[in-house]
Amino acid sequence: MKDYELTITKFLQRAVDLFDHKEIVSKLADGSIHRYTYADAYERICKLAHALDDYGLEGGDRVSVMAVNHYRHYELYFGPSCSGRSIHTTNHRLPEHHLVEIINEAEDRMLFVDPEFLDTVEAIADDLETVEQYVVLDDAVPDTDLEEVVDYESFIAGYDTEYDWPELDEEREFALCYTSGTTGLPKGVQYRHRRMFLHTLVHGHVDVFGVGENDTVMPVVPMFHVNGWGFPYSGTFYGSKLVLPGQHTSPQAVADLIDAEDVTVAAAVPTVWIEMDSYLESAEGEPLDTLDRVLTGGSAPPASLMQKFEEVYEAPIYQGYGMTEASPHLANTFETTEMQDLPEEKRYELKRKAGIPAPGARIRLRDTDGEPVPHDGETPGEIHARSPWLTDGYFKRPEANETSFSEDGWFKTGDVGTIDEYGYLDIVDRIDDAIKSGGEWISSVELENSLIDAEGVAEAAVISVPHEKWQERPVAFVVTDDPSVDEETLREHLLETFPKWWLPDVFRFVDEIPKTTTHKFNKKSLRDQFTDEHGSLPLED
Repeated sequence: MKDYELTITKFLQRAVDLFDHKEIVSKLADGSIHRYTYADAYERICKLAHALDDYGLEGGDRVSVMAVNHYRHYELYFGPSCSGRSIHTTNHRLPEHHLVEIINEAEDRMLFVDPEFLDTVEAIADDLETVEQYVVLDDAVPDTDLEEVVDYESFIAGYDTEYDWPELDEEREFALCYTSGTTGLPKGVQYRHRRMFLHTLVHGHVDVFGVGENDTVMPVVPMFHVNGWGFPYSGTFYGSKLVLPGQHTSPQAVADLIDAEDVTVAAAVPTVWIEMDSYLESAEGEPLDTLDRVLTGGSAPPASLMQKFEEVYEAPIYQGYGMTEASPHLANTFETTEMQDLPEEKRYELKRKAGIPAPGARIRLRDTDGEPVPHDGETPGEIHARSPWLTDGYFKRPEANETSFSEDGWFKTGDVGTIDEYGYLDIVDRIDDAIKSGGEWISSVELENSLIDAEGVAEAAVISVPHEKWQERPVAFVVTDDPSVDEETLREHLLETFPKWWLPDVFRFVDEIPKTTTHKFNKKSLRDQFTDEHGSLPLED
């Protein structure tokens, strides 16, 4: 049988062949709703591909896209990539010097930008060495200092609504995505057609997220980061109705869109669902009535939140574990037959874990000497991974590749985890965030999870700081919504679970915890801030 190239062009063709009537709904920056069908999107994607041809974009050239979740961004997911080019999904939240470095490194020839990010692009334009053309994702160009600029609608206007898509090698790059860069300059990961095809198949698996034609899928997670966790591609391939919420602004806006468009699957980081719960407690009526399941990742949600979403809102929270390097999915929580027979408390304990490797992915744990560790749910080890959609190396970073893979070819994630007797992976910490106190390890993640479970605590982050005697000790930063919560109550809460020597030496009550561009706690920023102010522990009186 002749080989069938596994390319994302097949997603587009399947959607227009079988589900041309299904909707793609976008919430725009002005608050209005734009809706059209897969058939409408296909015609505009064809026009975009012709426009890129006429511009002179060669096969293999890259375009940068700096945009939130909406239909024009969706069109850019396919137009360049299916015509043999590549899209560099660019995170507008990165520091300016990082943006300059990665756009120059990627050698992007064009930059497509939402109007609200023009200031960001104008500030770095003089330092962009390869960008020749700017395209504003709107129907007119606002006042701007940029030169060689056109609006998107003018750029694609007048072109044919059919396109002869080329036969592409499935190993060809279709996208370039950079890590968040919290520990240094972001590193680029090249996404190849075959890998995303297989990743998308897994998203529809019943033991993963079960995305299907009868779903309405809403990726709240930004499309500029790891392809919106892959959900725009999954929704297209399976013929789901897609809802693109623009830029997340408030839990009410997200809830209103879920209700108005009958969303069944929504994906976002835990902080979104924590905020959503607070909003729903005060909201009138019965919002989220159609929501069937909630997908989250980046950190473990509080057990109380998971229980509430399952029992009160009837929309269970499922975790996914992954990273930019894995497109991003590696493991997820689902209830095995063994798990279903366990007491409720044990079930929720397991559901808070990262879960079981997805079909096609493999996970193993290794100690600091590279030796296997027992799967007893207690012994930690660095998480190594393999899968057909995992990267084989960083873009233009040979020095990083030398340390990122084991001798037998497994990717070293930099995460520390345990695996229990049921096969569930639990993320204990990042290697950079684990706390070594007096030769013993303390998990910052476990402390954070317990603090977030405490009554009156909205957010908590735990960092390691230097200690004159013990090498490192934990310090906790806490955001509360209850003025009665103090250090004593939190210590008592933690002592119910952890030995005294695990408890943070210092509690800092703050109004807000700094976040990375992907909404994770920015522990590097907290460490730098604390050590700049205080140096090492113990603190002087």
